[in-house]
Amino acid sequence: MFKKEIRVIGIDDAPFRKFSKGKVFVIGTVFRGGTLLDGILSTKVNVDGSNSTKKIIEMVNKSKFKPQLRCIFLDGIAVGGFNIIDVKELSKKTKLPVIVVIRRKPDIAAIKSTLIKINKKNKINLLEKAGEVINIGKIYVQLTGISVEKAREILKIVCTRSLIPEPIRIAHLIASGIVDGESRGKA
Repeated sequence: MFKKEIRVIGIDDAPFRKFSKGKVFVIGTVFRGGTLLDGILSTKVNVDGSNSTKKIIEMVNKSKFKPQLRCIFLDGIAVGGFNIIDVKELSKKTKLPVIVVIRRKPDIAAIKSTLIKINKKNKINLLEKAGEVINIGKIYVQLTGISVEKAREILKIVCTRSLIPEPIRIAHLIASGIVDGESRGKA
């Protein structure tokens, strides 16, 4: 059983121009449970690039909060468009379980088709490596290093304002506020 104040990090990317060659902010919010924001981390990744895994590992492992963290939450498996995160590698290098949160069931076949069309076929392996998409109530998850039962337990603690974990929701608000001058949209 997890304590109500389990330390977790929620990660989301900022808005960006699709198909640009630039970089996008990736924000991490460190929470105690689903109520107390303890800190904010940031990094930048290439839009549609392949450096997200490395940059997020560095962001988490170099953080003063790292010793307290018990889980990483990701808003989807990619940041900055198709900069797909290797969730197995992220879990292995941070020594933390990873819970990928997805609002709607993804159309994996359509995503694979798009990757082939835009000459990013090499990223299909990362999609497959992430594992099964599991329905947990009204959201979907992909789990690495954690059981479905433990994931449900943590989600009950951190989903305080919506179906999405509070650390992801706040990371989204901060990221969009920085880039657009005002927060918008849903995580």
